[in-house]
Amino acid sequence: MDWPTGLLGFAAGLLISVATAPVGVSGAVFLLPVQVSVLGVPSPAVTPTNLLYNVVAGPGALLRHHRAGTLRGPLTRLLVLGTVPGVVVGAVIRVFAVPGPSVFRLLIAVLLLPLGGWLCLRTLRRASRTAPAREPSPRAVTRLAMAVGVAGGIYGIGGGSLLGPVLVGRGMPVAKVAPAALAATFVTSVVGAGTYALLSLSVTGDIAPYWSLGLACGLGGLCGGYLGARLQPRLPETALRLLLGVLALGVGGLYAVQLLR
Repeated sequence: MDWPTGLLGFAAGLLISVATAPVGVSGAVFLLPVQVSVLGVPSPAVTPTNLLYNVVAGPGALLRHHRAGTLRGPLTRLLVLGTVPGVVVGAVIRVFAVPGPSVFRLLIAVLLLPLGGWLCLRTLRRASRTAPAREPSPRAVTRLAMAVGVAGGIYGIGGGSLLGPVLVGRGMPVAKVAPAALAATFVTSVVGAGTYALLSLSVTGDIAPYWSLGLACGLGGLCGGYLGARLQPRLPETALRLLLGVLALGVGGLYAVQLLR
């Protein structure tokens, strides 16, 4: 990796994480197309490189949430309990069953487009009524986290960009979901990156992370995540919900456009 590429990766990680950390998204889902289209990281190596980004970037936002006392609570434990085994399964699926970029983009578009639209509509409807949505049960949260862990292992996005829209759409406040989703993203990314590193020892092809680029992007995300987490308490709940929905729509739309090219 040369210096211009490293600086570009740092800047991308910084800008993306500032915008996404307030809603519990590490930003890896937006960094992924930058890595593929701009930085030239091949598939499936882009997945573990994105997980490496989450590992390096995660402590920035988590440190801020720890100082604010928002990391404690059962939701964080439930999400970690479900996503950790799921990300291992997802990594194996990504290497042996879903290697093609077309299938990769299709899955993201199909998943995030309706999810983002649903969250935006639900948020706007919620603003005009007083009845709150019913929060999911602990068992449902764990099952959801496991499914998202599998998806995160396949996509290399840690799972926060999927957990956030679903849990917030089910009635949980963003201030409660965001730190738990970021914590789950960090833990599962550590496990996922380690799984890919082990698989790279026995499987041919580009499945090991691009270490220098992942570290450069992650350092940008480390700084941006802290700033984004600091911004969260200053933003109203409705704005955070709409931001989360728009982010999901943006990612899904981006991959849909790439798929049609």
